[in-house]
Amino acid sequence: MKGMVFTEFLEMVEDSFGWEVAEDIVEESDLPSGGAYTAVGTYSHTEMVSMVVKLSEKTGVAIPDLLKAYGKHLFGRFNSLYGSFFENVSGTFDFLSSIDQYIHVEVRKLYPEAELPKFDYEYPNEHTLVMIYSSKRPFADFAEGLLMGCVEHFGEKITIDREDLNAADGTDAKFTLVRETEAVAAD
Repeated sequence: MKGMVFTEFLEMVEDSFGWEVAEDIVEESDLPSGGAYTAVGTYSHTEMVSMVVKLSEKTGVAIPDLLKAYGKHLFGRFNSLYGSFFENVSGTFDFLSSIDQYIHVEVRKLYPEAELPKFDYEYPNEHTLVMIYSSKRPFADFAEGLLMGCVEHFGEKITIDREDLNAADGTDAKFTLVRETEAVAAD
């Protein structure tokens, strides 16, 4: 995983729980990198797993809730850092539909070795987007948080339903996003 994911995680931990907690989880996780992350470095996803487990132990917050909160946080940071990805985007469905065909293509130009998750898309109707998430890493909760952050960013009324596809190991999930429609009043 790219170092930016780690540096932003530790920033969120510090903002939410304090610098002592951030320092403690790095020290107690016995990380091969020693917790010395650079934004452009590449690190094993197991380091993130270790830190999230330690954070859960320290705070009492369930691991899925921490990963979702981090996904929402990181989406906000993506918006701040990579504003060009948000230009000429009409809303949540438009943005999410561009992940594999545009955003991940741009990421791979910068980081050819990046192992990114894959999304397949289905559009059952104009109010529904189905995203099939596939990854080598167990981060479906994190992906769900990113989706939640996206919906929040665009301010749309969209529900997100998740179905785990691979024995709930977090590597494959189906997300169904349904945009609320306003009922038309009869005259």
